[in-house]
Amino acid sequence: MVATAPDKTGGLSQAEYDRRLAEFEARIARGEKVEPADWMPDAYRNQLIRLIHVHANSEICGALPEGKWIPHAPTFKRKLALVAKVQDEVGHAQLLYRAAETLGPSREQMVEDLIAGRSKFSNVFHYPAETWADVATIAWLIDGAAIINQMMMSEGSYGPYARALKRICYEEAFHLKHGYEMCIALATGTKYQRDLLQDAMNRWWPPIMMFHGPSDKESTHTELLVKWGVKLKTNDEQRQQFLKQFVPKMIDLGIKVPDEGCRYDEATDTWLYTEPDWDEFKRVVRGGGPVTHERIETRRMAHEDGRWVREALAAAAAKRPVPMPPAS
Repeated sequence: MVATAPDKTGGLSQAEYDRRLAEFEARIARGEKVEPADWMPDAYRNQLIRLIHVHANSEICGALPEGKWIPHAPTFKRKLALVAKVQDEVGHAQLLYRAAETLGPSREQMVEDLIAGRSKFSNVFHYPAETWADVATIAWLIDGAAIINQMMMSEGSYGPYARALKRICYEEAFHLKHGYEMCIALATGTKYQRDLLQDAMNRWWPPIMMFHGPSDKESTHTELLVKWGVKLKTNDEQRQQFLKQFVPKMIDLGIKVPDEGCRYDEATDTWLYTEPDWDEFKRVVRGGGPVTHERIETRRMAHEDGRWVREALAAAAAKRPVPMPPAS
């Protein structure tokens, strides 16, 4: 059987497709939100599904490096804050899976794609959290980078995604303050604490600099996402915002920026930096990270352990006998 090219017009005549596309783009230019029942190009729908799916996966996998530190938190106050943060991240994933479901795929299918390795999650969550200072660094700088991305997309063109992000950003703001306060405590503590924080910064800086995605000249999705108002800033513009917001605070805390090439250029009002290793980025997000297998295996086990709950809910909805949980 000879493969045929996909129908880019969705079965419409070219003239009708062009008319609808022009109306669609005019709505976006006016700042209107696109809702699930509205007509949209297949490329817009598919880009959103990809983007929101990766975002949801990242939230649920992002709870794992910090979650393992809950039993080892140095004080009861820190433990309570970390429990709340991890719970928030899992809740964010559920909000985002629901937003993606409005575009077609089921939550069950998206989770199964994650644990089967068919879908991606953010590069930063493929790395291990080795010390308590990693928890502080993640909560301050990774959540800070995430807020820059999420605040921008909360004004984006797809209504369900934008509304979910507005709620998520409220909670992420607390996470950011929690992380910054922990970094201050470490940076102003003993030499051992300061060294612990610097070591964490050294290890996390390269993945953080990759967080917003490939440079604009290498990105395959940014142009279309910006054109259709899903993203209001490019990857490099977000990276510049991150550097302007956080590097001065790092310097104030006595933290050495782990990049000899990182400096502010007054003439262009930009931060110069060493270009990240994009080959490493691609290898990691495709499943080749240091703890990728551990992250996916943890999610697989959680999914299997919760199967009886899903079956019980389905049985109750269908008025069938409700199954009991498996023996521990």
